Amino acid sequence: MKFILGILFGFALGVVVGLLLAPQPGEATRTQISEQGVNLTEQVRSRANSLSGDLRARANDAVSQGREVYNRTKGELSERYTQAKSGNLS
Repeated sequence: MKFILGILFGFALGVVVGLLLAPQPGEATRTQISEQGVNLTEQVRSRANSLSGDLRARANDAVSQGREVYNRTKGELSERYTQAKSGNLS
């Protein structure tokens, strides 16, 4: 995650430096930087939403697996308790 953010930051920094060093009037450069900032913000927001959805799905999967393990373990322990109580523990 940090690597991806680093790449995005480096890309944005490169774009800004390239625009600042480009041979065009200041107003055109500022307009272009503003447009690039809006585009970059939209891309970051989109990526964050995508990651959020992925994380939510993974968390739901983990909770489901945890419930399955809990129910299975609870059943096994109940069975062993019943066996021990009746003296049939092997």
